[in-house]
Amino acid sequence: MFRYFPSKNDMVWADFDRVLERLRSALTVHSQEPMMEALRRAVIESNLYEPHELPALRMRMTLITRVPALQGHAVIRYAAWRRLVAEFCAARIGCRFDDLLPQAIAHAALGTSMAAFTRWVRIGDEDLLRCLDEAYRGLADGFAVEAIGHL
Repeated sequence: MFRYFPSKNDMVWADFDRVLERLRSALTVHSQEPMMEALRRAVIESNLYEPHELPALRMRMTLITRVPALQGHAVIRYAAWRRLVAEFCAARIGCRFDDLLPQAIAHAALGTSMAAFTRWVRIGDEDLLRCLDEAYRGLADGFAVEAIGHL
């Protein structure tokens, strides 16, 4: 096992580097759009999976969201995701990635993604991309109840 994974915890994160690369690529593609629209579209595109991949993803995300040891390990993985988002936002805003605003956006975006994934895991017939889309639209709208309706 250790020939393929650095640790047991890494088994559930098998394709996370691919997700990061897809996110980086999608952010580049959408770099001329308004920042939050670019982020929404990039997150959705980086989470496009073939239908046959969804059961394994659901199983991995179920473990990640419910097993304490995996939640602790997630902090390391999510830090890389947040940094990527913060760097994108900082470039758009014209500041450093570790300044407050890019960090706040990156943390809010991660929380938004996690809420969408947690709902998708919990509700068996939920559509992941729809969850992400609705959650990111809510984030972009400042979670104004009038704008987002039933979320």
